[in-house]
Amino acid sequence: MEKLDKTLEEWKAMLDPEQYNVCRLKGTERPFSGKYNDTKTDGIYHCICCDAPLFDSTTKFDSGCGWPSFYQPIGDSATTEVRDVSHGMIRTEVVCTQCDAHLGHVFPDGPPPTGLRYCINSVCLDLVPRG
Repeated sequence: MEKLDKTLEEWKAMLDPEQYNVCRLKGTERPFSGKYNDTKTDGIYHCICCDAPLFDSTTKFDSGCGWPSFYQPIGDSATTEVRDVSHGMIRTEVVCTQCDAHLGHVFPDGPPPTGLRYCINSVCLDLVPRG
């Protein structure tokens, strides 16, 4: 996989303001506001910045946290985990491996088989329906 490298100015021209704030400036969307929070459509969730496949809908579950939740990425190299010590907390940030877009965070309170909850901002995703 070739790394996609753009300047912040290039990203700003390509993304809408909310996408830019979340994906490039590590912001977050309001809980329960994202278009994919309650979506049950079968398909693959891609990165809004680079179109890399990130999550399969078969791993999506309702965690009640207000953001789309998945128990695993689509493949071992789809996402990268980064230690996040912002906002007075220690968390694990999830970024797109291909373009470094901030996607959300992963927590150790998910369902089997992984026990993980990838809490991902809808604005970072584009769902491509299967079929």
